Amino acid sequence: MGDGRAKPDEKPQVGGRRADAKRNLETLLQAAKAVFAETGVDAPVREIAERAGVGVGTFYRHFPQRSDLIEAVFRQEVDACAAAASTIAAEHEPEQALMIWMERYLDFIATKRGLAKSLHTGNTAFASLPAYFETRLKPACEALLKAAIKAGKVRNDVDAWDLLRAIALLSTPDHDGRPDHSNQMVSLLLDGLKRGATNPD
Repeated sequence: MGDGRAKPDEKPQVGGRRADAKRNLETLLQAAKAVFAETGVDAPVREIAERAGVGVGTFYRHFPQRSDLIEAVFRQEVDACAAAASTIAAEHEPEQALMIWMERYLDFIATKRGLAKSLHTGNTAFASLPAYFETRLKPACEALLKAAIKAGKVRNDVDAWDLLRAIALLSTPDHDGRPDHSNQMVSLLLDGLKRGATNPD
């Protein structure tokens, strides 16, 4: 007679299913990220599933609506960009760390232009994402900015949210199609931030 407890060999099966589901989710997100970058957020579901190496049924189990996938990809990319700030800060001097992260953020803005457009379609599924964007990225930028100010490399009247919005505006593609245009504009912005910087005591 059984005692109602799971047999030892049953536990790995449950854990294995969970691990498989987690792997499928991560693979789908990476595949969607790549496909979105290539063909946009309206890419066929089958294309994303094939890129991930899973069936369409698996796709829909994780993402019943396309908006669910777009939201998940956007959140994951915001999290990665925010997390990069502390890593960069630990490896570089304050001024360089700020510049490197600004370029990282610029890449995020440029490659997620299609996702950003989706956020302004009026779909209520995306209603919480602008606040998520600000909540995650503003503190990341603020920490780098304060470190650069403290080191006397940047003027002390710069607001992190204003800086993020300025970089987003500077990411507008150049009319001549120059790939380095936005990076040059951000470099000019950083040069402007240095004017009026106060040397630390």
